Amino acid sequence: MSHHAVTPAGRILLDGEAIGRTLSRIAHEIIERNEELDAVALVGIHTRGVPIAQRIRRLVAERAHVELDLGQLDITFHRDDVHVRSGQAPRSRQPVVRDTRLDFELEGRTVILVDDVLYTGRTIRAAIDALLDYGRPERVQLAVLADRGHRELPIRPDYVGKNLPTRREERVQVQLLEIDEVDSVVLIGGTEEVEA
Repeated sequence: MSHHAVTPAGRILLDGEAIGRTLSRIAHEIIERNEELDAVALVGIHTRGVPIAQRIRRLVAERAHVELDLGQLDITFHRDDVHVRSGQAPRSRQPVVRDTRLDFELEGRTVILVDDVLYTGRTIRAAIDALLDYGRPERVQLAVLADRGHRELPIRPDYVGKNLPTRREERVQVQLLEIDEVDSVVLIGGTEEVEA
C-alpha cells in the first residue's frame, strides 16, 4: 500500500497485504530469537490476539516445520477497569468473559503473549497476571501487530508489527477476517480508546 487510504470511518494504516507481511516478519523473528522452538508457546489474548496467534503459528510451521503450542487467554477478571459492585449495575460497559485454553504445561516454556494493539500496557499487565494463575513459564515475551505508544506502565514488546504514532484522542481499530470479514488497521479520530 503506497499511501494511506481514507475511508468514512478513518484512515487505513495497514491493509490485508500489509498485515500479512507484518505477521510474516514477526514469525521470522520468533524463529530467529528462539533456538528451542519446541519450548515456545503462543497465547493469544482475547479477542483479536487469538486469530493473530493462530496465523503466526501457521507461518512458523511453514518456515521452521515446528508446530508451536497454541493457547488463548481471557483477562477479564484481571483488568483494572472492571468493577464489580455489590448488587448494583456496573457504571460502564463491561467486557465479555471468554474461554481461557492452555492445553500445555507452562513450566519451562517461553510463552509469547499475542495481542493486536499495544497502548497503555494495562491489558498486558492483566494478561501476565492471568497467565501466572496457570503456572510459571520460564519467560514471557510479547508480540503485537501494532504499537501505538502512550504507555502508562513499563511494558515493551519483543516483536512489533508496526509502530503507529498516534494522539491519545485517536483510536486504532484492528479488523481481522476471522472476526470482521476484512483485514485492516484503521486510525480513527475522536474519543480516547479504551484498550481492550
